[in-house]
Amino acid sequence: MLDLGDARLSIRARALTQLCKTEREKALAIYGFVKRIPFAKPFKLRLHTPREVLDAGRGDAVDKVSLFVALLRIVKIPARVRYIEVRGEMFRGLISGMSEVPRLLAEVWLDGRWLATDTYVFDAVYMAAARQRLEEQGWECGYGIHRNGNSIWNGMESAYLGGIETAKDPMVLGDLGVFNDALEFMSSEAFSSMHPLVSRTVGWNLMAPAMNKVVRDLHEEGSSGMPAAPRKAS
Repeated sequence: MLDLGDARLSIRARALTQLCKTEREKALAIYGFVKRIPFAKPFKLRLHTPREVLDAGRGDAVDKVSLFVALLRIVKIPARVRYIEVRGEMFRGLISGMSEVPRLLAEVWLDGRWLATDTYVFDAVYMAAARQRLEEQGWECGYGIHRNGNSIWNGMESAYLGGIETAKDPMVLGDLGVFNDALEFMSSEAFSSMHPLVSRTVGWNLMAPAMNKVVRDLHEEGSSGMPAAPRKAS
């Protein structure tokens, strides 16, 4: 799925890292590029390849982690995907009616250890606006983040949108393991037993328009610098 031989992916990876002197600098250059890609929930009937995500210039968590891992591997930095399940409360305001939601951690091998992060998912404008909404509504978490969660990854330690490591995070319901890419996970027995593929695909596609409206609103609020109108907590 990652298609590491794709010419445009290779050119992008080399361009991002050509002035970097260390593995950490390379990883952070790629991380910054992927993080800046706007979050959006596209309609899709199959997983998008990293090249398709690069061409689209936007994507959801699955799209962005695929691009992140592919670019890292092209410059010879080992990377993989860890799947966890978190409480639906973490995504209130963005997604409704779900008791649990999958979350994808990118794990990067630096200095002899795996470092994990999911902070690549949302760009800085979204993060700032989402934090503002959480404060207005008096919520600890929602819109995919925790009020006290990490915003960025420094390449020296793990960083989580939930603020603490997954093993200690009360929002985490389970760890589904590590995989080479999203396709390997979605082809696994663990995924098929928990999530019938057709119903899951239809469900996410039905939610996509409402999710994208929330994302657009947050970007407008974050870009304008104006506080959002008061909202009733639910």
